[in-house]
Amino acid sequence: MSELRNPLPAAVKICGLQDVEVLKSMINLPVDYIGVVFAKSRRRIEPEQAAALRTVLFEWSTYDRPKLAGVFVNPTLEELEHIMDIAQLDVIQLHGQETAEFCQQVKQRWNAAVFKVFSFPKDETGPEADDAAIRALDTYDKYVDAILLDTHDPLYGGGSGKTFAWERIPAYAEWAKSREIALFVAGGLQPDNVQQLIQTYTPFGVDVSSGVETEGVKDIAKITAFVERVKQA
Repeated sequence: MSELRNPLPAAVKICGLQDVEVLKSMINLPVDYIGVVFAKSRRRIEPEQAAALRTVLFEWSTYDRPKLAGVFVNPTLEELEHIMDIAQLDVIQLHGQETAEFCQQVKQRWNAAVFKVFSFPKDETGPEADDAAIRALDTYDKYVDAILLDTHDPLYGGGSGKTFAWERIPAYAEWAKSREIALFVAGGLQPDNVQQLIQTYTPFGVDVSSGVETEGVKDIAKITAFVERVKQA
């Protein structure tokens, strides 16, 4: 079973952090995860920047400090080794076509939680696609602590800022619940729609990046509104 703490009503992951000062401005918020991107993205950072952000997390003024999650797309073990040595991530989030065997290697090699992301094309619907995908999930269940559902982006894989068909969530949520694995939802979330998602589908956690930005920059007012609405949902 995943050892992730069970938040009420849902965990909040703010992803795509780059700036230490922005993170310091969040220090009074009940955020559960801070995400940093090592994959191809305009939000990509270097391991040394992630290490600086991690230092701020130990100054957090609320309950437990947020966990630091690194986002990767099809990394090699050597790449992960280099970044883990410097950034000491709490979570390794795999956003590509990583196999169950690769997740197993990651799980066995590092003392970090493993999140596996499954992305949907924005307009794709239909139980047939989900049935096949959920059957494939069975190979992952012993090697991941969470699955994260996101909207596919043809350029970066995820981080599209667009929602997918939320009616697809229950089938994956049922799978995750039966295996005591956490379920996160991302893709197009923002302060105005996150309460609806939580009240309808009750995921373990939600993940946001562009939905709390203004002109591509993290906006503390939007971050605060997002966190408050999640925790009040």
